[in-house]
Amino acid sequence: MEDSILNSTKQILGVSEDYTVFDLDIITHINAAFSILHQLGIPEGGFYIADETNTWSSIPGIIPTQLNLVKTYVYLKVRYLFDPPGTSFLLTATDNQIKEYEWRLNVSRENILYPTPKEVA
Repeated sequence: MEDSILNSTKQILGVSEDYTVFDLDIITHINAAFSILHQLGIPEGGFYIADETNTWSSIPGIIPTQLNLVKTYVYLKVRYLFDPPGTSFLLTATDNQIKEYEWRLNVSRENILYPTPKEVA
């Protein structure tokens, strides 16, 4: 899979990598998703993209198990903003998926910051 955040997001949206007409819109929505993630504490210092050179591997402080959740969250959020579902059923389903990923990312961050103490035998 493409490591460029912009290009891989465009691929999932069905927009060709060389078609740049919607780049500003897509970048804006990607950065909105990263702003929400920052409010959840992921990544701790915040992150934004400017163009296709920003990569998933360059996001600071994200562990590999969180990265797949972050990718999917960003994709869902951008699709929701860029090309919203046409029916109320799909809109609700997508909204529920987004909320679930926010919850899971929050739990993941809390488990990293405040791990469950091991039982003493």
